[in-house]
Amino acid sequence: MMNIDLNLLEKRFPFFELSLRYAIAEKGILQELEDGEEIIREGQYIKSVPLVLEGLVRISRLDDQGRELLLYYLHPGEACAMSLTCCMGHTQSNIRAVAEAPTLLIRIPTPLLDQWMNTYQSWKEYVMYAYRKRFDELLETIDSIAFMKMDERLEKFFADRFRSTGSTLYTGTHQDIAFSLNTSREVVSRLLKKLEKDGTITLSRNKIDYAGMVK
Repeated sequence: MMNIDLNLLEKRFPFFELSLRYAIAEKGILQELEDGEEIIREGQYIKSVPLVLEGLVRISRLDDQGRELLLYYLHPGEACAMSLTCCMGHTQSNIRAVAEAPTLLIRIPTPLLDQWMNTYQSWKEYVMYAYRKRFDELLETIDSIAFMKMDERLEKFFADRFRSTGSTLYTGTHQDIAFSLNTSREVVSRLLKKLEKDGTITLSRNKIDYAGMVK
C-alpha cells in the first residue's frame, strides 16, 4: 500500500485542520490511474469519495445510446459533489468519472463522511463549497446547451480544457469531442475544419493544437 504524503496533503488542502490531514493520511486510500481509466461508472454504489491530488478527472453523464455529456472537470484539491451526495445518501451513482490524464486520488471511505462533518469544521466548509461550485458549473453547462450555438460550445470546450490543463494540445478523436458535447462526429468535424481553415487550430491524427484559440 502506498504511503500518503502529508506535504502533498498540505499543498492541496492547506485549509484543512492538521488533525484532519492526519486523519486523511491514516484512513484514506491512494489510487493511481492512467489516462482514460474509469473511476466511477453510472449505476454503481460508491463506497468512497475520491479527492484529486494530481491530474485531471472528467465528470459526465451518459444517455441511453451511450452518448456522453460533459458536466465539469475535477482539478487537484477538488472532490466530486455528486459522488459525495451518492455516498452520504447511499444511492447509486448518476455520473461517470474518468481520468483525463495520469491521476493520483485519495479515496475517503463513506462511513467517515458524516463523522467528519460533525468533527471538522473545515471538512464541512469544503463539502459545502464543493456543492456550490459544482452547482454553478452545472448551471453554466445548462446555459451553454440552451443558449449557445454549437460552434460557440466547441470554442468553450477548448477554452475550458485550457483553463483545466494549461495545455493547448488536445489528444483524442473528433468522436470523443462529439460525445462530450452530445452531438454528432460529423458536426464536430465540419466545425473543426472551419476553425482550421480560419487558422485558429491545427488538425493532425488524434491531436488538435488550439493555441490560436486561447491567445
